[in-house]
Amino acid sequence: MPNSATPTHCPYCALQCGMNLTPLQDGGVAVVERPDFPVNKGALCGKGRTAPAVLASSVRLTSPLVRSGGELVPATWDEALDRIAEGLARTRTEHGPDACGVFGGGGLTNEKAYSLGKFARIVLGTSQIDYNGRFCMSSAAAAGMKAFGLDRGLPFPLEDIPKTGCVILVGSNLAETMPPSLRFFTELKENGGTLIVIDPRRTKTAEQADLHLAPRPGTDLALALGMLHLVVADGRVDEEYVQERTVGWEDARAAAMAHWPEFVERITGVSVPQLRDAVRMFCEPEHAMVLTARGPEQQSKGTDTVGAWINLCLATGRAGRPLSGYGCLTGQGNGQGGREHGQKADQLPGYRKLDDPAARRHVAEVWGVDPDSLPGPGRSAYELLDALGTDIKSLLLMGSNPVVSAPRAAHIEERIKSLDFLAVCDVVLSETAALADVVLPVTQWAEETGTTTNLEGRVLLRRRAITPPEGVRSDLDVMHELAARLGGEKGLEKGFPTDPEEVFEELRRASAGGAADYSGITYGRLAEENGVFWPCPAQADAAPADSEDSEDASLDAAAGADDPAQDDEATDDGTTSAEAKGGAVHPGTPRLFFDRFATPDGRARFAPVSHRAIAEEPDAEYPVLLTTGRVVAQYQSGAQTRRVDELNAAAPGPFVELHPRLAARLGAADGDPVAVVSRRGRAVAPARITTGIRPDTVFMPFHWPGEGRANTLTNPALDPTSRMPEFKACAVRVEAVRN
Repeated sequence: MPNSATPTHCPYCALQCGMNLTPLQDGGVAVVERPDFPVNKGALCGKGRTAPAVLASSVRLTSPLVRSGGELVPATWDEALDRIAEGLARTRTEHGPDACGVFGGGGLTNEKAYSLGKFARIVLGTSQIDYNGRFCMSSAAAAGMKAFGLDRGLPFPLEDIPKTGCVILVGSNLAETMPPSLRFFTELKENGGTLIVIDPRRTKTAEQADLHLAPRPGTDLALALGMLHLVVADGRVDEEYVQERTVGWEDARAAAMAHWPEFVERITGVSVPQLRDAVRMFCEPEHAMVLTARGPEQQSKGTDTVGAWINLCLATGRAGRPLSGYGCLTGQGNGQGGREHGQKADQLPGYRKLDDPAARRHVAEVWGVDPDSLPGPGRSAYELLDALGTDIKSLLLMGSNPVVSAPRAAHIEERIKSLDFLAVCDVVLSETAALADVVLPVTQWAEETGTTTNLEGRVLLRRRAITPPEGVRSDLDVMHELAARLGGEKGLEKGFPTDPEEVFEELRRASAGGAADYSGITYGRLAEENGVFWPCPAQADAAPADSEDSEDASLDAAAGADDPAQDDEATDDGTTSAEAKGGAVHPGTPRLFFDRFATPDGRARFAPVSHRAIAEEPDAEYPVLLTTGRVVAQYQSGAQTRRVDELNAAAPGPFVELHPRLAARLGAADGDPVAVVSRRGRAVAPARITTGIRPDTVFMPFHWPGEGRANTLTNPALDPTSRMPEFKACAVRVEAVRN
């Protein structure tokens, strides 16, 4: 590695793959492999390799823009910031603080997410803040909290996957969404383990499976219940584990027994022999895991669905044991950290609950404010967006593009247009930014230092490698300047430093004793180690702090301490052990729940759930199911990846994947335009005909705006617990488009 190389991490998915950046003569950077990082060991997907392309001034914003005469025109920073402050202050004066909304993103660093939540609550005084991570993994988070008392995407490192005996992968096409992670599953099979993939489509991931189950979209809950029924019927329940480490088994068992295999076959389309094969493959090895992703989570019953898969792990003794467990494959780059430190509607830093008096006291003390001055919980993401232009008059948006990414997107676009005032901070002029009154150009991953937390709960340091273009500032600068303008004589800007390390030091104090305790993590440690797993209290023998959450975190921090595998990893990946530091420094917690779960009594909770239909079943008018997802060459709303020539060449636009039988009924050939129509709108894209999808289902990727925008069609029906919209299943009809 050249001496001038900067070790850092990819800006895209939650793997947060390690990479090195080397300077080029033209002032840019090139990506070079970084084989020392254990998550990807140097491997990168096309998005990671081409990430520097978006740093070019030709594709990104380099000047503030303000709306004048209906057009966005260049402006000075002072002019743009003054306009934002005036717009927000006017709304607050005329309609009250809750008329100001704040919408964040799962790609923001921990420092930015933390500052944004603080800004909303003490500068604007609004409860109306949420972020696009609500659309990503919130159902798994809710189910994990119910079952284990704690939500961390994976309670074990990815490196444990090849050492287990069987993995059930539910609703994840990681071969396209997280390609470098596929090696862990390849190694699993090389070691004699088996892979079961559950997906309505025969994806590239499903092609790697020993067993592929293709249920009807929205029926994953019934499938999990049917497997648990067979576990009981076949005498495969780990009775000792259930008795010693869980509660609620009898109710969960009764619910599962109402879902006999033939009944489940009728609901899901998965045959009874396949169900039996899946149960046998999962139960026979000593160790096994269930990993879920957006498939089961993005449903109006996503929390219950994930809860049913957790039930399967608990009944078979697969949680809180080495090389076994349940995990969520978090999607966005900082989706994990983004939901831990306060940009979510109901949370304060450290994964504290906003309605917990002890949590409010702790965070208020760090912030230097009265706990009673902090607003209560606000609306979830879709509900916040749906209220734009009515209850919410102005919106400050950072790092999100809901015009493309939100369900019922045409409606959300109209709500955004109805605002009195919209300010957007972004790297590029996204479809949402194009509607704004003010757009601020902000720094990107390679131009700033900050921390992110990957899907394993591994806190990482992204390092600044290049100087941003003139005219570009960081989101931390934006919040500092707005706090100065909106705080009057209070000097609120002093609470919003622009140095990310200074922000992180405050975040450490705010998170101390919480479930997501970062207090023992420093920039110095992160610069020397390949990440530190939370919870990581300031001291290895840290006592519980202010609330029930903090007690749980302390229990979790000790949960893997006696695990030899953890000690080995601490040596292998460079993590400093508590023993090496004289017992004073906590080593971090790669593996959770070995001694007890993070519940008051230390026992996991079964979820007594039963199958129910999706919010919108097919009928005579809309006889087909639509499901949505990603392709390998694009990312999320595509705002950045659609500006990279190499990625666009690989994935130039939207398409509709449909079975040959459905195509024949339409008279459509491969490549012909077809229209997909739901109760919310119409999208048109070329047909892609394949036997790899169910005949009753069509698939569309959601990366593009315009005529082929998949989220024009999707249903905003919300999970009652997580408030996750039902992206993965809605009723549509498909029509041939005749010239």
